Amino acid sequence: MDIRFRDVNYGIVEARAVLKTKDGFLLNEITILSRDGKLEVELPQKSFRAKDGKLHNLDIITFDDEDQKTLFLLEIKNAFLDWRKRQKKVRVYES
Repeated sequence: MDIRFRDVNYGIVEARAVLKTKDGFLLNEITILSRDGKLEVELPQKSFRAKDGKLHNLDIITFDDEDQKTLFLLEIKNAFLDWRKRQKKVRVYES
């Protein structure tokens, strides 16, 4: 599994990840968030508005059990931390 990150640095979004498996399957829009100083991994979701006007979110990726999901999210988070050690943030300020 090959994970590539792009810096976003907009609001709470730290980066976005693209996951590539051996079979050539690409999964986009895995988001790394920084909320209250803690990193969170957010998987892509499809949102739609129902006839009653309520907004519903549907997970695009599902897992057999919560342990499998937790391990997957932890693997992405650790890959991001390793990537961040190699690729430091560069902030540009305009005067």
